[in-house]
Amino acid sequence: MTQHYIGTKQVIGTPMTRQSYNDYRSWQLPANENGADEGYLVEYVDGGPANDPRHTGYISWSPKGVFEGSYLPIGDVGRLPPHQQRVVAEKAQLDDKLEKLRKFFDSKLFDSLPTIEQVRLRIQLDAMDSYSYTLGERIADF
Repeated sequence: MTQHYIGTKQVIGTPMTRQSYNDYRSWQLPANENGADEGYLVEYVDGGPANDPRHTGYISWSPKGVFEGSYLPIGDVGRLPPHQQRVVAEKAQLDDKLEKLRKFFDSKLFDSLPTIEQVRLRIQLDAMDSYSYTLGERIADF
């Protein structure tokens, strides 16, 4: 059976071309790859043993579109303890979902839904707004 997954890793992303990453790792760029490809050096800070002595976490390279489609920026939270970093990340994820839900309200698909489902989605939006506000208050106290 095929299983689908949603990512939950916290990473540090440093903009870097494919060639720059290969140079950084002292690797030869494969002939079939474009060194000018934009992307990120990705360091996984919450899992995986280090594979480069200059980093504490596992590193890899990701194309820009893949990286930006997979991760939300949460700012420089390195000064915060891990439990507070998770609250900041949780708010960023929630706010991203809120923005998408608000945009969905302006779609033809939303208009085609039964009234009761539209009502439930508006109730969901209100609950998410309240939740986001509460997380914001917590973060302000950090």
